[in-house]
Amino acid sequence: MPAYDANNIFAKIIRGEMPSYKVYENDKVMAFLDIMPRAPGHTLVLPKAPARNILDIAPDDLVAVALAAQKVAKAVVKVFNADGVTVQQFNEGAGGQVVFHLHLHVIPRKNGVPMKPPASEKEKPDVLSDHALKLAAALKDT
Repeated sequence: MPAYDANNIFAKIIRGEMPSYKVYENDKVMAFLDIMPRAPGHTLVLPKAPARNILDIAPDDLVAVALAAQKVAKAVVKVFNADGVTVQQFNEGAGGQVVFHLHLHVIPRKNGVPMKPPASEKEKPDVLSDHALKLAAALKDT
C-alpha cells in the first residue's frame, strides 16, 4: 500500500491550511460538509491522525471516527428531516477512494429522492454555510 501523503486536502483542512464548513470536532476527529454534496447535509467524518484508510488506521482512531459518525448521523437526520442515512467509506483506488485520508460519508436521505452523482455539482457557499450552522448547533446538543 502506498504511504500516507501529509499534503492531501483533508490533512490540510485538519491543519487549518484549507477552509471547510466544519460542523464537529474533538481531540480525535473532525467533521465538515462535503462541498459537492450528494444530498443536503452530506458530511465527511475523518480522524485527525494520519491514516490513509481502514487498512492502516489505529483501532482507537477508528473507534473515534465510528462514534463521531453515529453522532453526525443522528444530527443530520434531525436537522434535514431525513427518513434515513447512508454511510459510505472507500479504500484505495480500486475500492473507489479518491482522497487518501480515511473518511466516512454521512448522507441524509429522503424516501424516493435519489442521491446526486459523486462530485457532480458544487454547492453554493451560502447554502453550505447555512447548513453548517444548523448542523453544528444540533451537534452541540448531543
